[in-house]
Amino acid sequence: MTSSRNTPERRTTEDALLDAARDCVLAVGLRRTTLTDVARRAGVSRMTMYRRWPDMASLVGDLMTREWGELAVRAQDGATGERSRQRLVDGLATGARQLREHPVFRRIVELDPEVLLPYLVDRRGTSQDRMLAGLVELIGEGHADGSVRAGPAELLSRAVLLALHGFVISAATMTDGITEADLDAELRLLLDRYLAP
Repeated sequence: MTSSRNTPERRTTEDALLDAARDCVLAVGLRRTTLTDVARRAGVSRMTMYRRWPDMASLVGDLMTREWGELAVRAQDGATGERSRQRLVDGLATGARQLREHPVFRRIVELDPEVLLPYLVDRRGTSQDRMLAGLVELIGEGHADGSVRAGPAELLSRAVLLALHGFVISAATMTDGITEADLDAELRLLLDRYLAP
């Protein structure tokens, strides 16, 4: 029996609500967005919103999970290279750049950066857990074809994700006299050399 939670209709409704949340965040930022605003923009009742998300924090968490997750999948699917490590490095570097440029991420960094702090110092979010799981799989592929150095995939994945945090969140603090493209090239080098056998 299929859960009603996983039906295409349910996913479409949820996506429409998350689209409305994204539009509100882009318009006024996180702090000024309310569930009522999102409901109004989506053309649904407030109760429809409250049934799915008890507060803005849970809605924003789901929005970030969807946006960052889709971005990571697209970046990795578009990655190029003959061997697993090359594709992994290309996907990660491309994804880091695209996340830095993502409109929702930019808006959060510009207006509400404190929202990101718990994910950097206190706990991992769903997006980070999914990225780690994907990294473990991709590093495993690199182990299989010999392009990634030996070592526990869980450990290598966590180290890679920690490095990416800095290049995504703090890159703007390091661009005085250096371009983000320069930093992106260094990220590729850093990842490639770290993962190389």
